[in-house]
Amino acid sequence: MTENASAAEPLAADSAIAVVGMSGRFPGAPDLDTYWRNLLGGLCSVTDFTEEELIADGADPQEVRGRDYVPAKGHLAGADRFDAELFGFNRTEAAALDPQHRLLLETAWSALENAGRKPRGGAARTGVYVGGGVTEHMLAAQTDPRLAASIGALQVRILTDREFLAPWISYRLGLEGPSLTVQTACSTSLTAVHLAVQSLLLGECDTALAGGVAVDTVHKKGYVHHQGGIFSPDGRCRPFEERAGGTVPGNGVGVVVLRRLSEALADGDPVRAVIRGSAVTNDGATKVGFTAPGVDQQTAAIVEAWAAAGLDPADAQYLEAHGTATALGDRIEAAAASAAFKGALGTGRIGIGSVKSNIGHLDAAAGVAALIKSVLMLEHATLVPNADAGRPHPELGFEDSPFHLIERADSWPEPGSGPRRAGVSSVGIGGTNVHVVLEQAPPRGGTEAPDGPEVLLLSARTRADLDALAGRLAEALRAPDAPSLTDTAYTLRVGRAPMAVRGYVRAVDRAEAVELLAGLASGGAPAAGGPDALGGAWLAGEPVPEAETASVEGGGRRTALPSYPFAGESHGAYRLAPVGPAGEQAEAGGPAADLEQQIRALIAEALGLADADDPEMTYFAAGGDSLTAVHLVGCLRDEYGLDVPITLFLEQLTLHEMARRIMAVRDGDDSIDALLAEFEAE
Repeated sequence: MTENASAAEPLAADSAIAVVGMSGRFPGAPDLDTYWRNLLGGLCSVTDFTEEELIADGADPQEVRGRDYVPAKGHLAGADRFDAELFGFNRTEAAALDPQHRLLLETAWSALENAGRKPRGGAARTGVYVGGGVTEHMLAAQTDPRLAASIGALQVRILTDREFLAPWISYRLGLEGPSLTVQTACSTSLTAVHLAVQSLLLGECDTALAGGVAVDTVHKKGYVHHQGGIFSPDGRCRPFEERAGGTVPGNGVGVVVLRRLSEALADGDPVRAVIRGSAVTNDGATKVGFTAPGVDQQTAAIVEAWAAAGLDPADAQYLEAHGTATALGDRIEAAAASAAFKGALGTGRIGIGSVKSNIGHLDAAAGVAALIKSVLMLEHATLVPNADAGRPHPELGFEDSPFHLIERADSWPEPGSGPRRAGVSSVGIGGTNVHVVLEQAPPRGGTEAPDGPEVLLLSARTRADLDALAGRLAEALRAPDAPSLTDTAYTLRVGRAPMAVRGYVRAVDRAEAVELLAGLASGGAPAAGGPDALGGAWLAGEPVPEAETASVEGGGRRTALPSYPFAGESHGAYRLAPVGPAGEQAEAGGPAADLEQQIRALIAEALGLADADDPEMTYFAAGGDSLTAVHLVGCLRDEYGLDVPITLFLEQLTLHEMARRIMAVRDGDDSIDALLAEFEAE
């Protein structure tokens, strides 16, 4: 804690939660460094599309040219791209996998790396609490009979439904803690954070991932404005301002990594901020309608969260509000917040803002976008404004309230009564209100070990990714606030998943490391800086022994370093469109030369292969699993009348041999029955 923190505050460490890692992609910001620069500059990252752009991307020309169509959105560039092979998906699966799943997998990976923890094969007691929205891809995929015929209806649902967002992360990253997909509409991701906090405090997990994603479509798309509706008539969201006219939809994804503060401090984790308390309420029936917000329970959520923190709401210096810029929503939120922060009534000393002015309303990801913004402000000791900030709306009564609208970036001095503190609110349609109490991170204790000869171990899936990773790391070490070489080396050893393509840099200081990393990034030799025993073992594919992970002098600490440079290609997204006759696809494919070739083609399609002609390729090497086997057994029975035992797919057979065995079933060859009986006996 800081020097001027109250004596009671250290006692709260056992109930406090540390934010040790973060990752996100938001409109106009592919990473959090860009996100912060945009926030600091008060930029609006909502995109205004041209008519040509929208129509070229599949929008209905008649709708686009309508009088009430608003060609604006918080668009997330590259939302169709995915590093499928890194996560073990074949091409067919990757194309069917919902873009929300793809983005959340990559963001969870990056968040763990930001925390200095292995994104795969790390701590098993890691919980996952995430949520998402309904997507065009999901609806189109689940209503497309041709896709169901291709990979199986159950597989389509598992790859597209939002209820599997959390389990896919747990499965692909090997995380064995609780895994919950959360759904409370617009407050989803902040509710996920609250649940993760509770799980940590109850001891259900030791580390937790929490956040959300919202990608209703990867395509460029505006919206239709309706008089009296929630959407802005001009494509701009201006929370609490006199020009406010409604919200603007947006897409994005964000994940935070949480640990108990006492353990994070003991382990030397890079604590970015502290969650002191959180609470969730619901409006129940005490409001004018199901979609309307309510004052009393919004107030209760704030009061309960600060009570859980052992603090008074008046101890805050900033409130990151839900702030949709709708007339009813802003008025009710201002009234509820004023009642909760009544200890500061009439002072106007608590800043207020909403990130929706910068990026639009991110639906299920709105809360985590606001939380990450607030953590960044605490880290940089800077309050950032609403985008294109104007005067507050006179009907909100800010002149007699605890609040003032942040109009320009300003320093956030540490108050004399304690550390910097902020509240973050999120409200969902249906009445679920969430509030989280944030506090600046305690100063990192101890002194950094001096730079010395260190070996920086790098690995990636491809050489191109390795070069990109080396370039990112060189740029990070050039920064004025760059981590020490000791911490960098330590984090790369204990906080990264080892991959096949490897390289290392041996350097005596950061300047030399930057030079050698730049050379590696330009295609240089994978061993830079001279021979090294640890580096040589690393290049040979050997694991790094745990006893050697820390430097001899002074050890090392986890620190935030650039995350993996995902370089996946576009896997597109399904669109809602009229579906042709069921036999249309088969007819377009044309007849196959013979039945065995047709069976090979069926297997290849299910496995996402361009063809099944590789004589050495096995079913499991091609990504086959039991679920795909169930689908293939059904297709072979329904399309070819072949009753193939599912145990056939459990053998280590090449695809050619598998096709021949299936043909043997058709021909009544008893040898396959004998082989399967032998396999089952074993």
